[in-house]
Amino acid sequence: MPAPLDLRLLQAFIVLVQTGSFSETSRRLGRTQPAVSLQLQRLEHVTGAPLFTRVGRKLVLTDHGEVVLGYARTIMSLQNELLARLAEPKIDGQVILGTPDLYAAYLLPAILSDFRRAYPNVNVELRCALSSKLMSALGQDEIDLAMVTGMPAFKNGELVAQEQLVWVTGETSAVHNENPVPLAMLPPGNIFRDFGLAALERIGRTWRLSCVSESIGGLQAAVFAGIAVSVVGRSSVLPGMRELGRSDSFPTLPKVDLMLYRAARRPNPAAEAMANFIVRHFANSPLAPMGRAAPTQAGSGSHE
Repeated sequence: MPAPLDLRLLQAFIVLVQTGSFSETSRRLGRTQPAVSLQLQRLEHVTGAPLFTRVGRKLVLTDHGEVVLGYARTIMSLQNELLARLAEPKIDGQVILGTPDLYAAYLLPAILSDFRRAYPNVNVELRCALSSKLMSALGQDEIDLAMVTGMPAFKNGELVAQEQLVWVTGETSAVHNENPVPLAMLPPGNIFRDFGLAALERIGRTWRLSCVSESIGGLQAAVFAGIAVSVVGRSSVLPGMRELGRSDSFPTLPKVDLMLYRAARRPNPAAEAMANFIVRHFANSPLAPMGRAAPTQAGSGSHE
């Protein structure tokens, strides 16, 4: 019978994937670098094959490592869910969570499903709006939590995830070759829009707006119809879309921060349970931030 997996090995492996660095992994886990290296060797021995290969100085997952990583994240997520359930089994009440529809559609389903299993007596009300509107609602105690895109105007949030921005067009569309290139963007001041337009201007590429929508659905419609190129988070790229890159004359885009904010009103145990649950979920996901500090991305105005 195979030896049981040590969860500490899986935790070290997940953090090493997130950081790509033995020194940073050892710092986060409070262990020495030799101890982290030994944990990786033990996990490779238990799972039967190398988990990483080196390309230059960079650690790259092997196919075997990709398989182990998927299971490791699932196992650690289930452990966190179990511990949360056992620690606070009697929490009930209501939590109002606000987030833009982009995150609601592509990041929240797994969180809400797992949270309901862990806290079956908590009622979750979801409100979708632009980040600036949600932060205003949070300041007026109309919602308990806001999970929004980071921006300089919003202070004291907790960095929970980082999302890579990408250019997308329709799978069979050639609209990206037009000059000026037609764009589908969120409203003025949105950070996805800010980064996209600034990147095009840096390389001297001309553009025109063919669609402006507050909803991710409007951007998707323009992309699927083949009438525009858009900027979205990689987690929201769907079948029927394809990413554009340098070979298509589109510049690389940065990542954006996903921040969690809590209302300052009297404590709400249900809201606190959900906030902690969200933090743990992303810590074991591909969107886990590289550091726990919470810098916000550059930009101005009201962002998505």
